[in-house]
Amino acid sequence: MRKIKGIYVLFISVKRDIFVKVGALGKIKFSQETYAYVGSAQNGIKKRVTRHLKKEKRKFWHIDYLLGEKSTRIEKVACQKAPKEEECRIAQALSQIGEPIRGFGCSDCPCSSHLFKIEETAIRLFMQDNSLERLREENNEVF
Repeated sequence: MRKIKGIYVLFISVKRDIFVKVGALGKIKFSQETYAYVGSAQNGIKKRVTRHLKKEKRKFWHIDYLLGEKSTRIEKVACQKAPKEEECRIAQALSQIGEPIRGFGCSDCPCSSHLFKIEETAIRLFMQDNSLERLREENNEVF
């Protein structure tokens, strides 16, 4: 697969209520819910998502702290070939249907968040409305 530059959305299930220390953001409570995280991978989506799928890694981004928890799991991954600016547009779209986790993943932009608590039933419609392609769903990897 050739290197695809663009944006991606991770759909993450949190299996039980947890508190996670997220770098400078401090301790955040994550409820047993589904979350959507939008990110940009201008050096290749496959490489970035593969990194996110690993539990053991150096914590560099806010999302690394959440994904490092045993009770979290990436259930679906969607992507779009797009410039970095599209990341904030997708975050704005998610803010219309989800509850933002203030300050999460957006230290380099004016967005309120790049992580949103989202209803499972809203995911498919959100992907269609925003022209996102499924990369991974449960154990069916497309990479």
